Amino acid sequence: MQNPTSNPGSVAASPFRIRLERRLITPRWVPWVTPVVSIILALVVGAVIIALQGVNPLEAYRAMFTGAFGSGFGLSETFVKMTPLLLAGLGVSIAFRMQMWNIGAEGQLWIGAWAAAGVGLFLHPAWNLPAWLTILLMAVAAMLAGGLWGAVPGALKAFLNVNEIITSLLLTFVAISWVEYFVDILWRDPGGLGFPNTAPLERSIWLPKIPMLFLPQGHRVHLGLVFGLIAAVVLWFILTRTRWGYEIRAIGENKVAAAHAGMPVARNIFLVMVLSGALAGLAGMAEMAGVAHRLQRGLSPGYGFTAIIIAWLAKLNPFAIVLVSFLFGGLLVGGDQIQITMGLPAAISEIIQGLILFFVLAGDTLSQFRIRFR
Repeated sequence: MQNPTSNPGSVAASPFRIRLERRLITPRWVPWVTPVVSIILALVVGAVIIALQGVNPLEAYRAMFTGAFGSGFGLSETFVKMTPLLLAGLGVSIAFRMQMWNIGAEGQLWIGAWAAAGVGLFLHPAWNLPAWLTILLMAVAAMLAGGLWGAVPGALKAFLNVNEIITSLLLTFVAISWVEYFVDILWRDPGGLGFPNTAPLERSIWLPKIPMLFLPQGHRVHLGLVFGLIAAVVLWFILTRTRWGYEIRAIGENKVAAAHAGMPVARNIFLVMVLSGALAGLAGMAEMAGVAHRLQRGLSPGYGFTAIIIAWLAKLNPFAIVLVSFLFGGLLVGGDQIQITMGLPAAISEIIQGLILFFVLAGDTLSQFRIRFR
């Protein structure tokens, strides 16, 4: 039998292909509508998952919203969860702005908390420092430690072109193991009844609570939130009103063109990763000195990883990160609420976070590219 593909007159069947083609023109409204649609789709898929657990999705979402925003206590807890998310989100956003993928904010947060705890537990009583000075030194130590942890993948990328995704992520596990070693052995509280914690900080060096008239007495909203809001303003000023901010944005758009224009690409890569890690380290200090008041296991339930979703969803805009981190703080508080009231696992909120990231990334891709079927 003759092979049909050898016959010049026959047409061979071509394989089915899917190709992405960049859109020549993207309407201005698309970048603003895409995140909204993405969140709605994520909530719809989340509703299906909740329904499979035998719970009414509308009731679950209502309980989450009420638990996070429907009372003064819930609102205060949302602000508490928002604080480390805001600082870490700002940290990863400036790295992402330059196309530097700092995935290690979680490790930088942990190492910042460790450095701050060292100042509070040992330096403060040894030198009999004033409380305000100790708090300032804890913040500086946390930023230096987090910046150093970010400097390692930054230097490897800038001078050796080592992939920063791998190095920053692997350093996260090093940081967590390092802190756990100190918590479990070197700094373990002998009076902690067997729990792996350090001794608590002196009450005078806890981060002061912020007075808010609309929050109940005894709320836990602390000065770390003010640190985050100030950092957002400073970061916006750097990116939009300084030469360094212009260089960051230019290098993010095209490293080769920026280098030909005389911009110090390697130096900026290093400095941006240092600043990114410093902000994540400050998030660790705020959580340790403002909420836990000691160094302990489980200090962060993954704030540094959630910050990646927040920065991406906010389009790397510092002021939008403030809003998105507030909403994600409410999502975490709402997840705890449905666990208590409905018996659903608190991981539902983490699933919704992942769905939001998935749909936001897909929406961004489809807003820039169109799908071609061949």
